[in-house]
Amino acid sequence: MIKFTNSERAFEEAQKVIPGGVNSPVRAFKSVGGKPIFMASGQAAYITDIDGNRYLDFVCSWGPLILGHADPRVVSAIKQAAEHGTSFGAPTEGETLLVKQVIKMFPSIELLRLVSSGTEAAMSALRVARGFTGKNRVVKFAGCYHGHADSFLVAAGSGALTLGVPDSKGVTPGSAGDTLIAHFNDLGSVEDLFRKHGSEIAAIIVEPVAANMGVIAPNQGFLQGLREIATRYKAVLIFDEVITGFRLAKGGAQELFSIQADLTVLGKIIGGGLPVGAFGGRRDIMQCIAPIGPVYQAGTLSGNPLAVAAGLATLKLIDTEPNFHKSLDEKASVLEHGLIEQAEKIGVKATINRVGSLMTVFFNHEKNILNFKSAMQSNTIQYKVFFIAALNNGIYFAPSQFEAAFVSAAHSYDDIEKAISASKAAFEAVAALQ
Repeated sequence: MIKFTNSERAFEEAQKVIPGGVNSPVRAFKSVGGKPIFMASGQAAYITDIDGNRYLDFVCSWGPLILGHADPRVVSAIKQAAEHGTSFGAPTEGETLLVKQVIKMFPSIELLRLVSSGTEAAMSALRVARGFTGKNRVVKFAGCYHGHADSFLVAAGSGALTLGVPDSKGVTPGSAGDTLIAHFNDLGSVEDLFRKHGSEIAAIIVEPVAANMGVIAPNQGFLQGLREIATRYKAVLIFDEVITGFRLAKGGAQELFSIQADLTVLGKIIGGGLPVGAFGGRRDIMQCIAPIGPVYQAGTLSGNPLAVAAGLATLKLIDTEPNFHKSLDEKASVLEHGLIEQAEKIGVKATINRVGSLMTVFFNHEKNILNFKSAMQSNTIQYKVFFIAALNNGIYFAPSQFEAAFVSAAHSYDDIEKAISASKAAFEAVAALQ
């Protein structure tokens, strides 16, 4: 059994000065029991905690580290940028270079604004959609997470599900009242909302592949149906590609599923492991933003030189490396099938949802997991046991049933086989509950 003496001591100290001892709720390990692990370092596909325990990492900082930890090319870019200054509060040429790289990879984006987080990007995209259309309401999907802005903390996914509080105190009835909830993979629920409120709806916002209630792929025709509804009612279609952007393909889910959104929200990979976000899309919509339009948005650290350098280095490597996403997909497929085979050998009922290098292990399911309702039927106690046993065998999966596992370019096939082998003990621990 791994010991966490130093992490436990660090957590006690953190709780004295930080709410709950963590700076993001899902880090608290509440849904998997125990206390959070404090990390000390990361290299390639591995992380090491402050007790010296080493883990094969499938969290990858919740997605940004598609090249793995401390990729030397990204680290070099950050060092070079830092030597010239860490922040100016003024434009730099690096910002333009990063934006041009994003536009090259995402054909639906004509203009892009850099911000400092995915939450900020989603909040700003919605404000722009409202300013552009002159309408106030937004359609979102139960279980989809778009950051912690008030408008989005209604039937939210991610950490809100982990803590069992999908709605947050402090969100005013007015903010919540403008948010209409539809069901992922159910076009009928979207049509119903537009029939009743179409003249008031400014936007549809969706994760094109849901990854905050566990990974859930869109049914065939679902995204195309959203595109048609948004066009018909003159609403703005917003794809939240904070997780899927650059991960599922160079042009994200929009490239993978051959569809274009009006606005796209980006984060995680675009910063190469440093805090950054962005939103962009059609020129006529984006020209509503100050200083050329009436929709105000600003940020002191937007386009931070270090984050821009890390992001640009990461995106260039993704863009120029042959078969980058094909390799990711193949390794993720080996992991998926290896885990399923281990579960079947031991007699554990497990379902794995995977899209590209994103996946989630669900337990005790008879059928496909297609939406929030079916995801919530998963056995979270079994996932807790699976997570702890995997951790004690040196494998770090997401400390929440409702998050994704990520495969990075730094994971080798030997790493994948190591994870599959170690999962045997994790599935045996689950079987002992049955």
